[in-house]
Amino acid sequence: MNAPESIVCKPTPWFLFRALVMLVMFSIFAAMFYLDGSTGYRKKNEVFYLHRTFEQADKEFARMNADGSLTPEAWQAYAAKQSVNFPEDRTLLPASLELPMPWPAILHDYARMKPLQWNLLWREYSKERGLDATPKEAPYDARKIKDQWKVCWVCLALAAAAAFVLLRTLRRSIAVDDEAITTQQGRRIPFTDLKLLDLRKWETKGLAFLDYDGTAGKGRIRIDGLTYGGFKQDNDEPAERLMRHVRARFTGEIIEYAPAFPVAPVAAPTDKDMTER
Repeated sequence: MNAPESIVCKPTPWFLFRALVMLVMFSIFAAMFYLDGSTGYRKKNEVFYLHRTFEQADKEFARMNADGSLTPEAWQAYAAKQSVNFPEDRTLLPASLELPMPWPAILHDYARMKPLQWNLLWREYSKERGLDATPKEAPYDARKIKDQWKVCWVCLALAAAAAFVLLRTLRRSIAVDDEAITTQQGRRIPFTDLKLLDLRKWETKGLAFLDYDGTAGKGRIRIDGLTYGGFKQDNDEPAERLMRHVRARFTGEIIEYAPAFPVAPVAAPTDKDMTER
């Protein structure tokens, strides 16, 4: 006696790879927005105000030395009393930043300031400290920083959803034998309970739906051939074999797309037609 035929369609590598890519992608996005919201935008604000301080110091030096009477001692005394003009809202700045921050030492140097080339001084200073030499034209406000946190949480939620789908699908499969179909949820539905087979999306999207009503209850089975089994010819098309197995044992109603333009059969030419020609 032959053993009952059984076909098991496990998750396809294509689906698992796609779910893994989405998990990695959303995780990377979440990390990027987290860095921007927690430190990135705040550090850029620090650079913006430092950069503006160099420009302001240059203007102050030019004003005080307009008549050429400014001495190195006077400038150093003035610069020593100055601090970087940061905003009062500390949430816009790095948490580790100590305030007030005095002017950088390079701005105290009378000889370096005298040529009034603050851009060169800034490039030297930013290079030494590993800062961006060309900061943005405007600082980031609190709304923009909060937006980074909002998008971060959204990406985390999407990454968690992708991880859930990936882990759940890994443990699932669709199987059939000579008596029943076992759904991806683990429910075993006898073929005698199957009432309707909808194949309208099978050829285009690899989707089919089975309605059942009987000893196993009432409901619908969703067969996704691209997720379970697949259609690779070198693997003998597991999803297609499963569907052929179901159809061979299905006795209910089948819904399929009919040809859009039915073609009437052409009769073979008779001897009389050939004679007339």
